[in-house]
Amino acid sequence: MDWNHYRFRSLWTLSAPAATVYGALERIEDYPLWWPQVREVTRLDDTSGIVTIRSLLPYDLTSTVREGRRDRETGVLEAGLSGDIDGWARWTVTGLGAHGCLAHYEQEVDVRKRLLRLLAVPARPVFRANHAMMMRAGRRGLAAYLEAV
Repeated sequence: MDWNHYRFRSLWTLSAPAATVYGALERIEDYPLWWPQVREVTRLDDTSGIVTIRSLLPYDLTSTVREGRRDRETGVLEAGLSGDIDGWARWTVTGLGAHGCLAHYEQEVDVRKRLLRLLAVPARPVFRANHAMMMRAGRRGLAAYLEAV
């Protein structure tokens, strides 16, 4: 087992229409407005940027995010990541009829940050819990943001 390799999956049920959620998720530069753990996003061009995240644990992760796939018809947003974490992340947004939508998040990454690599075995459960807290906060933040706009 590669202790520095992670696969994450989150499902967010949101009361907003799928097109509205997709629109919010494709504007990565706005993530810091509603997702507290996304500390900074700096656009490099139309399809890439640098993102810094920090959840409960006292470390930042900075990666370059490059658009891979953007398909509004299927609700898919996919990006490659390189930096402190290397890999990919994907949102798939699907409608739930009159009940809003489901935003399915998948991520597969390898950790490159030295400290996290050194702590990979003993701290793995803590790193996974830290990610889960970040995702819960993101869902709450997006839901509140969508209600306000």
